Amino acid sequence: MLSLKLIPHFSTFFSIRLLQGQKNYVLNESHTVVVSEKTAKKIFGEEDPIDKMLKIGNDTTMYRVTGIMEEVPETTHFNANVIGSFMTNDRANDNQWLSNSFETYALLHPGASVENTNSRFADMVVKYVGPDIIRYFGISIQEFFDQGNKYNMYLQPLTDIHLDPSIDQSLKAPNDPKYLWIFGSIGFLIIVIASINFMNLSTAQASKRAKEVGIKKVSGSGKGLLVTQFLIETIVLSFFALMLTVLITELSLPYFNKLLGLKLQVGYLSNWYTIPGMIIISAIIGLVAGGYPAFYLSSFNPYMVLKGMRAGTRSNGRLRSILVVLQFSISIVLIVGTLIMFRQIRFMLNKDLGFNKEHVLVIRNASTVGNKIKSFKSELQKLSGIINVASSTAVPGHNNNNNGYMIKGRPEESYLLQTNWVDADYFKTYGIQISSGRFFDPSFTTDKDACIVNENAVKSFMFDDPFSIRFINRDDETDEVTYTPIVGVAKDFHVESLRSDIMPYILRYKTENINWGYVSIKMSPTASSVTIEEIEKIWGSFTNNDPMQYFFMDNDFERMYKEEKQNAQLAILFTILGILIASLGLYGLTSFTVQQRTKEIGVRKTFGASLGNIWFLVAKEIIVLVLISTAIAWPLIYWVADNWLQNYQYRIYLRVTDFLIGLSIALLIALVTISYRTIKTALVIPSESLRYE
Repeated sequence: MLSLKLIPHFSTFFSIRLLQGQKNYVLNESHTVVVSEKTAKKIFGEEDPIDKMLKIGNDTTMYRVTGIMEEVPETTHFNANVIGSFMTNDRANDNQWLSNSFETYALLHPGASVENTNSRFADMVVKYVGPDIIRYFGISIQEFFDQGNKYNMYLQPLTDIHLDPSIDQSLKAPNDPKYLWIFGSIGFLIIVIASINFMNLSTAQASKRAKEVGIKKVSGSGKGLLVTQFLIETIVLSFFALMLTVLITELSLPYFNKLLGLKLQVGYLSNWYTIPGMIIISAIIGLVAGGYPAFYLSSFNPYMVLKGMRAGTRSNGRLRSILVVLQFSISIVLIVGTLIMFRQIRFMLNKDLGFNKEHVLVIRNASTVGNKIKSFKSELQKLSGIINVASSTAVPGHNNNNNGYMIKGRPEESYLLQTNWVDADYFKTYGIQISSGRFFDPSFTTDKDACIVNENAVKSFMFDDPFSIRFINRDDETDEVTYTPIVGVAKDFHVESLRSDIMPYILRYKTENINWGYVSIKMSPTASSVTIEEIEKIWGSFTNNDPMQYFFMDNDFERMYKEEKQNAQLAILFTILGILIASLGLYGLTSFTVQQRTKEIGVRKTFGASLGNIWFLVAKEIIVLVLISTAIAWPLIYWVADNWLQNYQYRIYLRVTDFLIGLSIALLIALVTISYRTIKTALVIPSESLRYE
């Protein structure tokens, strides 16, 4: 359930249309909810759901339905079937300003200045956060800032959330805009390749239209009229391609939606400019692709072509070669870029994370068990497929707290650490290694006040003797001060994706009164679905059959790289498409080449040239073009790949083999492409080749 407090109108912030209920009052009371239309029908059938009571999760208090809303669109930054009043939350009236556990929305007056509003937050932070800094850190907020610490608030436009991964938010993972630029650029490059293709194929077939041009020129047609004719032909062809594109898009959209986990729609009629924009872009592509062939064909000398002399010049051949070089440069960039992307993903999925993520089942809603966690763990340990069970407030990939700490004897300094409250079985369950000191030991009663930090904390905060450190804890209600000693230093382990560096981390002892978080279950490799069913039965006996929400740690860590994996798959598709189109262009150039050299091939065969000799005659020119393409592509892809890899704190290094593989694939594709057309011409008997016009 998503918890919101919307004042004064329900639909003011997010334009979620209210189908039933009074929009001014639906969420203005505690324990009230608005449910989606489908959810209401699923729960209440045809009954009127207004003022009906609902039980949500393990909450013993019933919730009153005050409104029915339309389904939340897929394009919003959160998903919700039930929206509840924020006043229900125990922390709704919490005046703790250091907490940033909630998303807060502000609706500005029309014409209000965002910059002016942001500038006023600084004074608000001093006024409200300052007292908390003094209370918890014992220093003024100015001293806090002077130490290099930061604390500020600012507005982020709602429309920017989807493409702004720099800001952590828990509702729906944002997408990285760099991939829009990457794939937008790839799409543009494919259009460039296709346009070059058309130029090459058109000019390669120029001789078939040479006499047509000659006759029309003799009959009085000027160059401008011929250019217009050829451009119109190309634009019409581009429009037919547009219609085919629309058909292919509609057929392939379900596949891409499944691949990306989205619900994309083209929406041809949703905006007035969509269809006109498609037509204009199609016309521009037609003009660009058809421009050179139109001027080339219209430039033929009618006297020469009507006498049967070859159309075209050596300069035109050089231009076609340049275009093929450009095509294959783009193709090599795509090939090498995709290889590097896949290597980085494989590196992230296989890197030693400092903990064992295999065969670990994690139950999310541990708070449902309440203060019976210890008994719940004991029952699970009795199952044959269970190796170990641990309880914690956080697990790798799901952090919850960043806490500020002071150290006894260093009142002028404060330290920010990611905090996780864990029991003594946590380290064994996840296979976390200790660098020095020891793990928690339940037989030591003093360990309930102890902690373990990671190596990064020792290094970052320059703890020369970590076991002499005592963190200061202050009780929120009583202001009582206690001290937490370090009893162990854990080897660094990743709790976030490899995009982020390992941060200072503290593991504190989880006492029985901390009953929220996760239960991690280390299962044996031979455990089966039967073991999971047995876990669910035990869970049901402890929670009155509340649904057990769980995930496997290895799958969940792969989820962090879902975007990279999806983009790698898209890159493969684009690369294959780019290579296919480039191959067609190369085939066009080869056709033109062998067409121009048919008599030469016949003469060479008459004087004893073999099939291999003739194939090499054409292939060596293509090999030179591919090598030139490689010389252009390698520096470009090195720059692009190196910049892309900078997004990851832990990354692969670029290897020479990546670039050599790209060259080898490009050469193989080029040689396979030209072989059919070259061999076909070489097999023609010399007498026919010598009669060729």
